[in-house]
Amino acid sequence: MMGTYREFRPWLLLLVRRRRRFLLGALLVWITLMAGLALLGLSGWFITASALTGIALSLGLPARLDVYVPGGGIRFFALARTVARYVERLYNHNTVLTLLADLRYRVFGYLTHFDDARLHGERASDWLSRLTADIDTLDNFYLRLLVPPLVALLGVVAVSLFVAIWLPGVAVLMALTLGVLWLVATLLAAVWGFSQSYQQVVDQQLLRRLVVDQVQASAELMSYQTAEWHRTLIASQERQAFSNSRRLGRKTALLNCVVSVVSGVMVVAVVWLASLVFSQQLVAGPILVMAALIALGANEAFITLPASFIKLGASHAAVQRLNELADVPTASKASATLPEGRGLDIQANQLSLRYAHTLGPALSKVEFYLPAGKRAVITGNSGAGKSSLASLLMGRLKATQGEAMVGGVPSLQLSTESRAHHFAMLTQQVDLFDASIAENLRIANPTASDVMLWEVLRAVAMDSWVEQLPKGLATAVGEKGHQLSGGQGRRLALARLMLGNPQVVILDEPFAGVDSATAKHIAASLDKWLINRTAIFFLHQVSSLKLLPGIEYHWHLDAGKLSQCPLK
Repeated sequence: MMGTYREFRPWLLLLVRRRRRFLLGALLVWITLMAGLALLGLSGWFITASALTGIALSLGLPARLDVYVPGGGIRFFALARTVARYVERLYNHNTVLTLLADLRYRVFGYLTHFDDARLHGERASDWLSRLTADIDTLDNFYLRLLVPPLVALLGVVAVSLFVAIWLPGVAVLMALTLGVLWLVATLLAAVWGFSQSYQQVVDQQLLRRLVVDQVQASAELMSYQTAEWHRTLIASQERQAFSNSRRLGRKTALLNCVVSVVSGVMVVAVVWLASLVFSQQLVAGPILVMAALIALGANEAFITLPASFIKLGASHAAVQRLNELADVPTASKASATLPEGRGLDIQANQLSLRYAHTLGPALSKVEFYLPAGKRAVITGNSGAGKSSLASLLMGRLKATQGEAMVGGVPSLQLSTESRAHHFAMLTQQVDLFDASIAENLRIANPTASDVMLWEVLRAVAMDSWVEQLPKGLATAVGEKGHQLSGGQGRRLALARLMLGNPQVVILDEPFAGVDSATAKHIAASLDKWLINRTAIFFLHQVSSLKLLPGIEYHWHLDAGKLSQCPLK
């Protein structure tokens, strides 16, 4: 139990930061519940009292009933329940969405600290599961496992104290029965369904991974004639997940049945015990009816608890997966900084890199020196190790041997803030968000004016195209920039990079996806922008270095080994 609490603790602390919102939301739920029970009980009392008064008057007996106070009370509680329900739903859903935003912010923060090897070490579907499915599973934890049991417990206390005013024995019976029911609907449900709900998350993760693999690797599966085998594997996993979900559903239904039966028996017991008191003329008939209806309405606070607590194992599985991300690599905790106001040189000292589960090294004893403010080009075929070398220089990978130095400081020891401020890198896979062109550009410089945006767009030969768009800078680029071509997406990413003020620039295939005329235009723009900056171009092949003016060093990377080439 303590181990489970320790695993939940980091995520509970997020809730503590917003405890006022949580407590206010719980209070709104409690007010809604109490207003509903008060409406039910007072209505029963009023109907019974009216009936008895009418009977007495019809028999010629003296009787009097004030209809205005209970009638006003009924209207008040009806209105209070409606308003409280609306405000509670609005407020609590806003609170949960805020908490989910906090969760995603924390998880995404974990991911930003991982190096490239860790990020590429798992499937994209697994990272997506952590950012979406696992966090959404915690929605059940916050919204259904914390507020409802607290409200139900406070409701038991309030109802028992209220009924005890007229019927102490009935109040004790209700408190004991509802207390036991609370334990059954929470602790027993959590323990009984823990394994199945935990397995449900595991099954969903594996099924999601298999389906994504079926789609993304369809060509390979067909080439190796294993597509049918993979589909059979998916079907088998689906049957297993369905069987586990059905067992979990049966347990949920059985617990709901127990809650309903116990609640019904309690109502019968309340009526029987109250009738004994009524037969001794110690309590009026309307009070008896009110107590019975309140006991009947108390079921509302418990009916949703089993279905929520039986999924505690799912929340625990999600928390375990998210806690794995908290083991941040040592490199991300580095705090070294680079000096301001002077150029930065780059040096590779016997850099070697070997990825896990590979036969040979990706890089082998790479060594070079690039003075501050100079430009170099490193060529090599696909798979030669160019992207790995770029990641090492940027501090995004840890070398197996040797180290990369920038400004005399190992790049791996630089803080995230320092690297973001001093480094800029155009990777082969650019990241664009489902937002406007202007919003994607201002990621690099939130204070950039429209004039600055047009300048960088002109530098990458995109200004004319954007001017022709009906919405101009406000044009949405679509999810992952799907509204743009590959070349346009890379040029937009390059324009975003040019909005910053880095001292070290690494450009991986900056001319990919553009024609020769556009490449010459971009090269000329880069020539002006790169003045006094240390820059390295990573290209497949360079037939003529005239496209890259200002290049003073040329190295070639082949099978992980670096050699110097003469300038042409």
